Amino acid sequence: MKIAIINGPNLNLLGKREPDVYGNQLFDDYYTQLQSLFPTITFTYFQSNVEGDLINELQRTGFDFDGIVLNPGGYTHTSVAIGDAIAAIKTSVIEVHISNIHAREDFRKISHVSAKSAGSIIGLGLKGYELAVRWLSERK
Repeated sequence: MKIAIINGPNLNLLGKREPDVYGNQLFDDYYTQLQSLFPTITFTYFQSNVEGDLINELQRTGFDFDGIVLNPGGYTHTSVAIGDAIAAIKTSVIEVHISNIHAREDFRKISHVSAKSAGSIIGLGLKGYELAVRWLSERK
């Protein structure tokens, strides 16, 4: 089983950026833990601050992988193109957000990704990635 983890803008700063909102753990450290929790799954990890790069990665993995865990970061609220990319691929996408976007600024309550995704996990911290992987792995 192959699962892609795709993170959007500013998620490369996890552990340094707003620790009161996003926690203190670096994503690379969490990614290692995630791999050890699911030793039979082959993971790839991609992060970009560039919208087009995220779309390219969705298209690259969206036909050959068994699942995609996507945290589009701030593009969640602005990118119709990322939503369109999800709709264009066959691989199931689970949208993940570390913080509860519905408890934040009003503009964060809009997602151009949720309706195109198989599901969304919001506000459960990094645990959301594990839950997304578990769901994807159990449905195969």
